[in-house]
Amino acid sequence: MKIAVDAMGGDHAPREIVRGAVESARSNGLSLILVGREERIRAELRDIDVSGADIQVLHASEVVEMCEVPAIALRKKRDSSIRVGLRLVADGKASSFVSAGNSGAVMAGGFLILKKIHGVDRPAIAATIPTPHGPVVLVDAGANVDCKAAHLLQFGYMGEAYSRTILGIPRPRVGVVSIGEEDSKGTDLTRETCEMFRRTGLNFVGNVEGRDFFAGKADVFVCDGFVGNVAIKTMEGMATALGQFLKEEIGKSLMAKVGALLAERALRGVKDRLDYEEYGGAPLLGVRGGVFICHGSSSERAIKNGIRAAGSLARCGVDAEIARSIAARGHAAVNAPAEP
Repeated sequence: MKIAVDAMGGDHAPREIVRGAVESARSNGLSLILVGREERIRAELRDIDVSGADIQVLHASEVVEMCEVPAIALRKKRDSSIRVGLRLVADGKASSFVSAGNSGAVMAGGFLILKKIHGVDRPAIAATIPTPHGPVVLVDAGANVDCKAAHLLQFGYMGEAYSRTILGIPRPRVGVVSIGEEDSKGTDLTRETCEMFRRTGLNFVGNVEGRDFFAGKADVFVCDGFVGNVAIKTMEGMATALGQFLKEEIGKSLMAKVGALLAERALRGVKDRLDYEEYGGAPLLGVRGGVFICHGSSSERAIKNGIRAAGSLARCGVDAEIARSIAARGHAAVNAPAEP
């Protein structure tokens, strides 16, 4: 199994990317292809211990910057690290592609170069969220802003397959994110989506609210990318704010400091469970082959975990399971026109 890694993507590339890749190759037994400007990649490799790491370097002369328009950059920069890395997957030379670069370019490239799984009109981002009841999956976390009910239905199929194969949940519960549990609540889009879900063989639990992410009411939360991205960013901001509140309160008294010292291990455990770097990023589901999108500010640890997760995508055959699931239940794009 080979994983292609965009060595030039992210705020801290190539240093953190290369270091995370080497550590992941060594600890997870993966074979990696670092894609990007060869002289810069090899300069980073010379500064660290690469023993026990199966690493190749493939030169790509161009980089898609974070500020560039994805479609234009992909078309003009045909030798970019993103395009070259995705081409490796399309050609069967790598099973998955990992990037912390321009996420719009990665999504557009996955759509154009790898092509869609049969039965999927719009690939979607699946974000894993840690909760007291175990991890849950949110689909879509930002790839699609304007959606039809048939697209949300597809997101449900994809999230359910991902939850089964990666998270190990035998029969995931699927819910549609809305503003109330009652069938009458929500928009025309959410109500139509619920009606479609009820006609499937999925374990559908109806409408779920924002607070239900952490209440154990569903395993897969379905929404359009606008709602999903706002939800994810709000959770990340709240986790940071809670950490800051806790630090401020601990600093107010000696007793609080002593208590924090005694509870240091527990506090560290909570911090680790809330840290997005534990998951490394999120997969783009619905394309042929594995695509894993990491945060632009990813550190060495986040890249290491993102590459590990990309390896799991390939080992478990998530794309094949999505195709099988949709085919078994009939084409998911009910009443949705085919998109180019």
